Amino acid sequence: MKKSFWVLIIAAAVVLSACGQKGIENPLNYTVGDFTFTNQDNESVGLKDLEGKVWVADFIFTNCADVCMPMTSNMSQLQDMVEEEGIENVEFVSFSVDPTVDSPEVLKEYGQRYNADFGNWSFLTGYEQEEIEKFAADSFKSLVKKPDNSDQVLHYTTYYLVDQEGKVMKDYDGVTDVPFEQIIKDIKTLQ
Repeated sequence: MKKSFWVLIIAAAVVLSACGQKGIENPLNYTVGDFTFTNQDNESVGLKDLEGKVWVADFIFTNCADVCMPMTSNMSQLQDMVEEEGIENVEFVSFSVDPTVDSPEVLKEYGQRYNADFGNWSFLTGYEQEEIEKFAADSFKSLVKKPDNSDQVLHYTTYYLVDQEGKVMKDYDGVTDVPFEQIIKDIKTLQ
């Protein structure tokens, strides 16, 4: 009798824990810290503006010599795929890791080169270098570091899927072998 009681309790715990995952296998469950930054239109965008929406985030900069170009091109392709699928309430957020160079105007021009639809894609800046480094580490468990005497910034080449409550659920390669279909599937799972 006691053994079957404990089996039932364990089974219930497994079922209940799965309910919180919204169907995402092995969710990361990182909590995105509160923020309010400036977008390409010189408007404030913060975590509160993203509440209730699924969003895909990355870290890029416009002066990047290598990985940011394919990352932004791939994000543009993902944005197009989301639109083609008719999925609503999805936002895209690109945090600049080089805020001293990436003004709103520079970010707007950069986004336009990749046919970004600014209706649901924000390119964010308006913070100190130390602030974005700490924000990336605390919220996304992601490295951002601008070495002394270099115009390049070290950063992960990852896309992050964030749920409606501001929890990072999954991450994906944003440069090569981008799992577009899996990302679309995971976005739909969170809807």
